[in-house]
Amino acid sequence: MVRIGCSGWSYDHWRGVLYPEHGPTGGWLSLYAQHFDTVEVNATFYRLPRKSTVERWASATPDGFCFAVKASRYLTHVRRLQGLEEGLRRLEERIAPLREPTK
Repeated sequence: MVRIGCSGWSYDHWRGVLYPEHGPTGGWLSLYAQHFDTVEVNATFYRLPRKSTVERWASATPDGFCFAVKASRYLTHVRRLQGLEEGLRRLEERIAPLREPTK
């Protein structure tokens, strides 16, 4: 299976192209999901999102939508992929809503 998506969905320069020219950004992921079935989550590279934020992402997309979650730079650049157990556990805990029920 091949999925095509973008590296994120929060791009102001997409206003007037994929998103309405004016208005709030809160609905952008839902609008994005009308055109693509996959997105890379770049935010997780820079910091762990709140579980409530991830729950909003999951609820904004249809069942079967695929989130490709980028590993934290702490794990990849600071820890250099060594001793990852605790960091991966924390990441998995935060992104759990993306796995429920079919995400």
